Amino acid sequence: MQPLVSVIIPAYNAESTILETIRSVQQQSYARWEIIVVDDGSRDRTLTILQAIVEPRLQVFTGDNAGAAAARNRGLKLAQGEFIAFLDADDLWTKDKLQLQLEALEKHPEAGVAYSWASFIDANGNFLYYQEPVFYQGNVYQQMLLVNFLVCGSIPLIRKQAIESVGEFNSEIKSAHDWDFWLRLAAKYPFVLVPKYQTFYRQFPGSISANIEAREKYSLLVVEKAYHNAGEDYQYLKPQTLANIYQLIARLYLDRQGDSQAGLQAINRLAQASQLNPKLLLNFKFLRLVLKSVLIQLLPPQLSNYLVRKLRQFRAIYDTKIKASSSS
Repeated sequence: MQPLVSVIIPAYNAESTILETIRSVQQQSYARWEIIVVDDGSRDRTLTILQAIVEPRLQVFTGDNAGAAAARNRGLKLAQGEFIAFLDADDLWTKDKLQLQLEALEKHPEAGVAYSWASFIDANGNFLYYQEPVFYQGNVYQQMLLVNFLVCGSIPLIRKQAIESVGEFNSEIKSAHDWDFWLRLAAKYPFVLVPKYQTFYRQFPGSISANIEAREKYSLLVVEKAYHNAGEDYQYLKPQTLANIYQLIARLYLDRQGDSQAGLQAINRLAQASQLNPKLLLNFKFLRLVLKSVLIQLLPPQLSNYLVRKLRQFRAIYDTKIKASSSS
């Protein structure tokens, strides 16, 4: 008999996307799965929509709002599958996601995690840009220390046995608990890559600065925890890891807030990043962030927005070339 895959979906106020997310599981070419939705105290129509879905492989559980990490942990306790996939309630999968990742794990019985790449989409499902592909396989612990290359929690397929050996998500780490979890898995198990874009990672505009501040706070907490547990051979990587975090936070301010205050916040983070890792000053993507920060900070909003749109168009062309080269 084919192995069972448990798809765990934490949901909080997801009425606008949850149905499409469920359908992306129902349309999988691999059919032996169960869906466990943990409604994390939603206050909108999420639960009503879920209860109207006719799907015998779907189970819905409710609880008080405790955050995504706690909801995933609830789902893990209920999962019956040999393999676990997490899917955020606003993300989507391609039809071959589970099948190809499961085949990769079956071909590599020593591996604990299979992953692929993500495409970024907007709130309406329109394409924004591709994740720059990475090709790490086997022992990926050092690469995972440097940066969370699983850019969202909906990407991997994981052996339940591997999860049981490293423990559940740390619910005290609010905004970066997935990175902490991947690090613990990478410390014990090889990863295997399916070199395809299989996850659609939805981005919402207008995220408040407090969310970005939390992302920064908890990411730095994960770094301190990770390097405390890492051996001496890895300590030299810490400045580069911190620089990568500050670069990410700068990009989030620019992409999600996009005003002059965001430009100032981004400039501060980029300065910190370049001090920690001066080689970034020779990096095209880093310099593009610097230029975007300056434009937003110094120019009138209408002109800066026009130039930023041009930069995004350039990025879209660049991303298309990246996908073409990764597929060749």
